[in-house]
Amino acid sequence: MHVRIADDNDIPAMQRIRSLVKENKLAEGRTISADMIRDFINQRGQGWVFQSDNSILGFAIADYTDHSVWALFVDPDHESQGVGKALHDHMLAEFSARRIHKVVLGTDPNTRAERFYAANGWRRTGMDDRGEVRFEIDLDSGKERGS
Repeated sequence: MHVRIADDNDIPAMQRIRSLVKENKLAEGRTISADMIRDFINQRGQGWVFQSDNSILGFAIADYTDHSVWALFVDPDHESQGVGKALHDHMLAEFSARRIHKVVLGTDPNTRAERFYAANGWRRTGMDDRGEVRFEIDLDSGKERGS
C-alpha cells in the first residue's frame, strides 16, 4: 500500500470513487469530467492515488494555481484505514516542497470531512457563497491549528 503520483490512467478509478462517496455528494446533474481531472493533475496541480495491490483506494488533487485542495476522497469501503490521512499528509508535504505555505479548501458543513480537516490542523475561516465551510492551513507555522 502506497501513495503515488496519479496519471491519466487513474482517472476512471478517481471518477468511480468520487461518485461513491456518502457525504460531499455532487449536486444533481453535476459530474467531474475526465477532462477536468486531467487538467488539474497535468496543468493546474498534481494528483496522487493511494494504491493497494492493483486497486485505487483513494485520491487527492492539489491545485497549485489557487493554492487549494481540489479533491481528497476515499472509497467508502476503505474509510477509517489511514488512506485519507496518508493522502492528506503527502499532499501537504508537496505544497510545502513548492514553497506554498498557505493552503485553502472548502467542504460541506457537518460532515466527516469537516471534522477530519479540523482534527488535522486546518482552521475554519467561515462559509463561502456555495454554503461550504472554508478552511486554511499555514504550513509555515509548524503548529497544529484547530478551531
